[in-house]
Order: sequence, then structure tokens, then C-alpha cells
Amino acid sequence: MRLTFREVGLGLRRAPLLSALSIITIAFSLFAFGLFGLVALNVSRALEDVEERVEIRAFVADGTPVEAISAAVGDIAAFPEVAQVDILSPEQALERARRELTEFKDVFDADFLPASLEIRLKPGFRDPETVRAVAQRLQSYRFVDDVRYGEDWVQKLYSIRNIAGAAGVILGIAFAAVAVIIIGSTIRMAVLAREREISIMRLVGATDGFVRRPFLIDGFLKGIVGGIIALILAWLAHAAIDRYLIQTSFFTPSLAFLGVLSGGLIGLMGSAVSVGRHLK
Repeated sequence: MRLTFREVGLGLRRAPLLSALSIITIAFSLFAFGLFGLVALNVSRALEDVEERVEIRAFVADGTPVEAISAAVGDIAAFPEVAQVDILSPEQALERARRELTEFKDVFDADFLPASLEIRLKPGFRDPETVRAVAQRLQSYRFVDDVRYGEDWVQKLYSIRNIAGAAGVILGIAFAAVAVIIIGSTIRMAVLAREREISIMRLVGATDGFVRRPFLIDGFLKGIVGGIIALILAWLAHAAIDRYLIQTSFFTPSLAFLGVLSGGLIGLMGSAVSVGRHLK
């Protein structure tokens, strides 16, 4: 193993410009992929924020005893899909309406809105079918006059999420494939630059494994360094957008670590394919 790392060091010293070019190419390839990842991450989080606003409102009939409403709240809160149930009195409903619809605040009066139950659903239970099923269950309560949940809005939101998810997967695979091709071609240049050295090593009896190992380690290390540079560039782009355009989210530490590690793995795979072709 010591000899293998010695060969890696010799290769870097013999062609520093080519090594630097390889790292820069890997960095910018991963940077482009990282920018797409940031866009996908922020779109996903924006949709999650909108999904949190999905709620069902059950309007209570006038004269319903408070005890019946309280008992129903406990029953509804036990639904596996339900995260939270709140009772909204007519006064609270009036105050909210005047606050959210300021242009109509003089139109509302104390008897304009009835009491209601606001039901928020757990993540994973906000698709149109589940929301509709919960709404139908709420309508079975005798004191419930009407149930509203914005069916068209929920349907459109779910469709947008599905389209965004499918587009993200397709574009992500495309970006990753382009990055692998570019990085593989870059590492292929490094292998060709040491073609004579490889031929001499094989003539003196070096096994394919011995010849391959330095290139695999070299590709992995270049991928790691390129991944770190790409992560720094992505953070600078995020900071600039966050400061001058809109507030955005950055990768979590675990995602950032996986991104750098992915760079190393892509470099390793590119080296394996390039060296394998040459040895054949």
C-alpha cells in the first residue's frame, strides 16, 4: 500500500498541471450538479411549506353544546391522519377574517361566521384522496353543517408536487450522467498521459491490480478535492442569492458530506472505467 501511495504522489508531481485541470473539471462538473441540487432542495421545501397549509374546516351548527364539540375534538384528534384539531369560536373567526381580509373588515359582523373546527393533517396524509376521506368522516357528525378543504387547490398542489418530483429525478439523473462522462474523460486523459509508464510496468511483471490501484486512489482523491471545491462554490452561490435575491436553504451537513463523498465515488468509477479500457 505504501508503494501504491508513492505512485500516486509521483503521478501528481510529474503532471501537476494535468492534475490541477482534472480537479478543476471535476469541481465545475459537480458544481453544476450541486446547483441543480440546491434548486431541487428549495423547490421541495417550498412545496412542503405550502402543504403545511392544507387544512380541513368543519363548520359547527348553531346551538351545538360545548360538551359535544369537545368530545368530537378528542375523537377527531385520534384519527391516524390528523395532527392537530383546533376549535375556532365565532369571535375568533370574525377577528381572523377582519385581519386577513382587511378590505372587507367593515362588512363582517358578529353573526357572520359560525364556530368551526380546524383540522391539520400529518405529513404523508395530505394527498387529495386522504383529505377527501377525512372530510367525509367529518360530515358524519350530526352537528357539522358543512366541510370545506379547497378540493381544487389540494388537487393542483398534489399535481405540482408530483410533476416537480418527476422532473427532479429525470434532470438529476441527466446532470449526474453528464458529470460522470466529463469526469471519466478527464481521468482518461490522465491515464493516457502515463501510457508508456503503464506499458513498462506490465512488461516487468506488474499485475493489473497493481497498475490499477494508484489510478483508483488518484481518481478518488481528485473527486474528493473537486467535491469540496464544488461545495464551496455552491455555498458562495447560495450566499449571493440569499443576500441579493431571495432567501434560500443550503444543504444540511449530512447532504454536504454525501455530496463530497459522491465526488470521490464518481472519480473512483471514472478511474476504474478508464484504466480498465486501457488495460484491455
